[in-house]
Amino acid sequence: MKKILITGGAGFIGTNLAAYLLKKGKRVRIFDNLSREGTKENLKWLKTLKGNLEVIIADIRDDKKVREVVKNVDVIYHLAAQVAVTSSVTDPKEDFEINALGTLNLLEAMRKFSPESILIFASTNKVYGELYKNSKFAVAEDQILDFYSPYGCSKGAADQYVRDYSRIYGLKTIVFRQSCIYGLHQFGTIEQGWVAHFAISGLKGRSITIYGDGKQVRDVLDIDDLIKAFQLSLKNIARTKGEIYNIGGGRENSISLLKLIAKLEKLIGKKIPYAFANWRPGDQKIYISDIKKAKKDFGWSPKIKVDEGLKRLLNWIKGAL
Repeated sequence: MKKILITGGAGFIGTNLAAYLLKKGKRVRIFDNLSREGTKENLKWLKTLKGNLEVIIADIRDDKKVREVVKNVDVIYHLAAQVAVTSSVTDPKEDFEINALGTLNLLEAMRKFSPESILIFASTNKVYGELYKNSKFAVAEDQILDFYSPYGCSKGAADQYVRDYSRIYGLKTIVFRQSCIYGLHQFGTIEQGWVAHFAISGLKGRSITIYGDGKQVRDVLDIDDLIKAFQLSLKNIARTKGEIYNIGGGRENSISLLKLIAKLEKLIGKKIPYAFANWRPGDQKIYISDIKKAKKDFGWSPKIKVDEGLKRLLNWIKGAL
């Protein structure tokens, strides 16, 4: 049995995925530079689990290391990334090198040394841009791309490279354009992971800064539902290879920032202070994923509702803090 490679494996999504795979008896290879907040804590927790875990501390920009880790793996989950729009505006070159060049490093290594592997790439809804003038209420995969912000450009370039390496070189790649994933082991910050950031702030009694009017809407998705989507897409690889999917909570799990704060206040039992600041570049006023293609192609739809997911997240934060 070959290994499963998770780049960014000590991050929020990677940690949950690695734990799931280890419990299934899989051999897991984690590749992470541990630069994200919470990754060291996540890795320490993963090492307490039973199973076959290999940890490689390295950077996705290190072409030589990337070539080494892709060998003898069945599946590659490419989660390593620079994940904050704000950081991309501050340092667009580093953002490009991690997200675009790092992904190209991985694709080239896969093409040359592991062409039979399957690659799932974690893309983002930010490839669609602001969408202010779009009348659609839910965004489907045929929406015109409009990379806004250096982050949108770097992830969008990677998104298209992953798709094209399937078309040109015949690699088995799948792109997931993910929307607002939240859940256990997420150390959310003001820059990224807003659901967990709001929940952590509420429990700690810290004020939240809302960029914009707070009425912006997002569809949110529990991490366990994302992992199920990963597994179902792999089982149906004959159908899913070379495809792009919007993966989010959909219409049933869409919520405004202010309404999510209200839900947290009810669950925590106290008011959460917040203040408003100017909109950030590229912030979408309304984004809801049209997830019909994923349901049609591999039978996936979210099962965990927002209230249930928030309760699970708050319970984990109480223990982690």
